Parts: sequence; C-alpha cells; structure tokens
Amino acid sequence: MPTRRLFLKSSALAMFGVGSAPLWLSRAVYAKDAPQRRKILIAVFQRGAVDGLNVVVPHADAAYYALRPSIALPRPNRTESTVIDLDGHFGLHPALRSLKPLWDRKQLAIVEAVGSPDPTRSHFDAQDYMESGTPGMKATYDGWLNRALCPEPKPSPVRAVSLGAEVARTLRGKNQALAIGNLNDFQVKDQRMASTFESLYGVSGDQVLNTTARETFDAVRLVKSIGDRPYTPANSAKYPNGRFAQSLQQIARIIKADVGLEVAFTDIGGWDTHVNEVDAQPHQGRLAQLLREFGDGLAAFALDMGDRMEDITLVTMSEFGRTARENGDRGTDHGHANVMFALGGNIRGGRVYGEWPGLQPEQLYEGRDLNVTTDFRAVLSELVAGQLGNLDLRHVFPGFEGMKPTGLLAA
Repeated sequence: MPTRRLFLKSSALAMFGVGSAPLWLSRAVYAKDAPQRRKILIAVFQRGAVDGLNVVVPHADAAYYALRPSIALPRPNRTESTVIDLDGHFGLHPALRSLKPLWDRKQLAIVEAVGSPDPTRSHFDAQDYMESGTPGMKATYDGWLNRALCPEPKPSPVRAVSLGAEVARTLRGKNQALAIGNLNDFQVKDQRMASTFESLYGVSGDQVLNTTARETFDAVRLVKSIGDRPYTPANSAKYPNGRFAQSLQQIARIIKADVGLEVAFTDIGGWDTHVNEVDAQPHQGRLAQLLREFGDGLAAFALDMGDRMEDITLVTMSEFGRTARENGDRGTDHGHANVMFALGGNIRGGRVYGEWPGLQPEQLYEGRDLNVTTDFRAVLSELVAGQLGNLDLRHVFPGFEGMKPTGLLAA
C-alpha cells in the first residue's frame, strides 16, 4: 500500500502541522460570505547571497568606486545604464527601474547594512539561521514564519503557503503549512488512491490521524478549486516569465480567493556571483538579468493586487551580503551585511532605513565586508507585530533582545 507521504507528493501538495479541521469547503471559493480580508505577510528569500552593494548602490560614497573599479555601477546621469538615484546617496541598480514608481509612491522602503550577527559565510548555515530566526543555533526545528502565526481554533487550510515542491524551512513547525507548486497544474493524479486513503482515514479511530486526514483532503479540494478558476491579473499587470514571478502570481490568486491566507513564502536563487557579476553594459549581464526578473516580478505583483496592497506587507532577505572589494574574476565573494526591501501599503516607504557604517578600511567588518548595523530580526519583528498582530516576539525570535523599532510601519 503506498504511503500517505507518497500520495501527497504525487498530488503536488505537501502539508505540515496538525490542527482543528475547518469546514471551509461548505462554501464555494470567491463566495460572497468569504471571511473578512486579513493582513498578510509575504517573505521572499534571495538564495545565494545577493550583492546588496550593487542592488542599492551607495553612489555618493567614493570608497564604493575605489573598491570596485570594474564592477561598480556608474553614478546617476538619467541614462538606462546608470544608477537610479533615490535620495542623493543611494540608488537602485538600473535593472530595478520598475521598482522606482513604488518608491515614489512611498510603498517601497529599503533597509541598509542589515543582516545576521552570526559570522558564518556558509550558504547552508546562514540560510538555515535566517529561516529559523535563530542565528548560530542549529538545533531549532521550526521556522520564524511558522512561529509568527497566532493561535487559532479553526485555521484555514491555506493559512500558510510555501511556493515550491516542499514546505520551506521557515514555514515548518507546529502550525499547518502547505507547499504548492503551481495552481494551474495542481491535480490529484490518482483519484482512486485518493478515495482509498480518504475512506481509510475517515474510519480511523485515531483522532489525530483522522483530523490530519480531513485537513489534508480539505486543502487538496480547496487548492484545486482555486486553480480551476480562470485568472487574469488586474490593472493590466504582466508577470514576467520565470519561476519567481509565477510564484508571486500564485500567491496573488490565493489572496484574491479570500480563503484565509496569512503568510506566504517564495524564493529566487542564483545570486552567488563570484565571476562576471557585471557585464560591460551594467544594465545587462548576469546580475542585471536576475534583478530584472526580481524587480519586474515584485512590480507586477503590486500592480495586480491594487488596493489590496493596503493589507499586504512583502519583505525580502538574503543569507548574507558580498565582499566590499571585487575579486580577480570581476565578481564578489561571501560577505556579511546586506540590504532588505519592504513593500506594502502599511510601509513608510520612500526612505532608506538603517545606519550606514561606511566603506573605509577601518569601517569594514574583518577588513573586507559591509558591517551589520541592523539585525534582520529587528526588521522581521516589527513586521510580525504590526502585520500579524503577534506581540510574543520572544517566542518568534527566541534569544533576541535587540527589539529596536526601525520605524518601517505606519502607525
């Protein structure tokens, strides 16, 4: 007899957590009696350690150009290959041009010199620490985004969604979470097997097993019902090709279905730019291509969501930054501090947050990297409290005592 794990995997849906099974399927998706719109927190991980110094460029800092003679982005002069000025000191990489209107509308904020206090330069360890929310602690079994969910007696089966084949590290824990690949392609591939499992679990005397089974099959039906409904992005939004933008579109569809989504996670990889980070034309090349997919995806999502962005906060992060000085292969190596974006209607945007430590030799971390002046947990703590209403931040980020408000969220 095939196992339940194999069945779920073959159904393009994985599920973690046990709770009380809700009766969400007693009404149709998009029904008039759908629950009140919730506040939603979306986390985006840039895997591979994005070069924050070439994403949000300190173009007024002469040391930036001294450290990067061949890969620094040209100072702003309003042409397509130069930095897009934001405040006279910082500017966006030219491939992020689609994000400038969000900055101008004060929906987009930036946190500079942010990162983990742990000194590791291991991708695996640093990602694990950031997703668990416990830098330096390898024994943490759950993720900060799972712990950020407030207790509910009857949570939605799509309360927490991870876009991908497996539930992301940051969403694993006691609260129920789903992994969804693509709503359009979602289907239970073996209906006969599904019926067999459902009937077997339905008569089980094990209450925990029975409850888990009901939650699983409720989620299967609900996700499929969303995927079966035709979807056209609003406001003529055009999501670019690529997994990242399409994942954002999946999240948009779930949000608009009004089925109780509270948190979502997706990621985009490929940021480990040791070689040929910048092309002869800075708005082209490997980093530029990734940033264009990243920025255009975020911009399309915000346009598609329209006034619903008032209920949404999206935050981006990466495991660590890259060396301040370029290497011999026109790239950068593993560093320390980085940059985070925060996007949403409740964000006090149009500003760069965080203390800029400078790029002079004596200001660099270990003489080579941008120094961390803002702990990433301070940013996430403020968003968890303000967006999800979870004030038990010592539970969400155990061991973290530096709860210094950044001011990102409007009162």
